[in-house]
Amino acid sequence: MDSNTVIGRFAPSPTGRMHAGNVFTALASWLSVRARGGRWILRIEDLDPQRSRRQWAQLIEDDLQWLGLDFDEGGLEDRGDHGPYSQSHRHDIYLSALERLHDTGLVYPCRCTRADIMATQAPHRSDGRVVYAGTCRPAHLPQPWHAQTSPAAERIYVPDKDIHFTDGLYGPQQVNLAHECGDFILRRADGAWAYQLAVVVDDDAMGVNEVMRGNDLLLSVGQQNYLRDLLGMKPVNYTHLPLLCNTAGQRLAKRDSAMSMETLRQRFTARELLGHLSRLMGINPDGAPCSAHELIELYDLKRIPAMEKITATFAE
Repeated sequence: MDSNTVIGRFAPSPTGRMHAGNVFTALASWLSVRARGGRWILRIEDLDPQRSRRQWAQLIEDDLQWLGLDFDEGGLEDRGDHGPYSQSHRHDIYLSALERLHDTGLVYPCRCTRADIMATQAPHRSDGRVVYAGTCRPAHLPQPWHAQTSPAAERIYVPDKDIHFTDGLYGPQQVNLAHECGDFILRRADGAWAYQLAVVVDDDAMGVNEVMRGNDLLLSVGQQNYLRDLLGMKPVNYTHLPLLCNTAGQRLAKRDSAMSMETLRQRFTARELLGHLSRLMGINPDGAPCSAHELIELYDLKRIPAMEKITATFAE
């Protein structure tokens, strides 16, 4: 494959039916890739065994197919050469990356509970993010990793320095990991893999070079680029998108039945729903019904409003 080929991905968590905000992100990512003749991957981020369900993943694929958002790799059938495409089946791949991070001497065991962390730090941001206080951090780093005899999370040290990157929509960004999040988890004490490690490993292994996702993950770029540098991985181009919210200004969630794909498919045809979403995206001002492929020639990242949130209102 040409090294200049754009490879994007949509990586939903199968913890419920998709809502309009999920589809807004999927559509923008799909259009960005298709407008430049690239490839689009569907990865199932089912790291949470308690909440993830195969039937939700099947409905995600069905909803994408109904909308006309075809993918080139991935899905439950593991179409392509970079599978498995469900994170729950990629344990050995994550373990290999974690062992490489052990070699840096920056990974250490942490036995703090979430309650411990929440008790020592006030919320750092409006989304409830807290900064880890370094309670379990060794006095001297780097140091060799030693196998643990009792369950412990594995946490990685972050330096007090700024990480710079340019977002495709919001422009130049600066994140100081020590101030914004502190040392962060790579693997939980129960063995579950942390999102930050898994997403970096998967994007690199699958050749992803463009990531479009909600702006609630904008700060995660700092953590992910930090890991990418430690693991010697190629950089990725990030574009974060406004979150869709309801008329009360609350971001959409899977529990909001009015904006779930189950409800939206009852209210609209695929062409009508795509018309509404492309209007919110700024590329189809009158919201005229259209197919996904008809939107490719209209797509223009510069027309997406660089706002924090967009109110999702769909007229019948």
